[in-house]
Amino acid sequence: MGYPTKVQLIERQESQQWYINFPAPLAAAMEFEKGEVIEWVVQDKHTLVLHRTHKQQATGRAGGAKKKR
Repeated sequence: MGYPTKVQLIERQESQQWYINFPAPLAAAMEFEKGEVIEWVVQDKHTLVLHRTHKQQATGRAGGAKKKR
């Protein structure tokens, strides 16, 4: 099953920022963690591959969230 996602663009006077958000089910399936570094690889004009360079060890609770006191 696919997850359609819109590409977002924020245009400023001297720059542009493009965003693609991950649906929560995909992030959970990939076990992404807050702050994790990933790499995008352009395979061709129709295929963008997300590559995890290495799985970082979680510190604390899932998602890197800090425990409230």
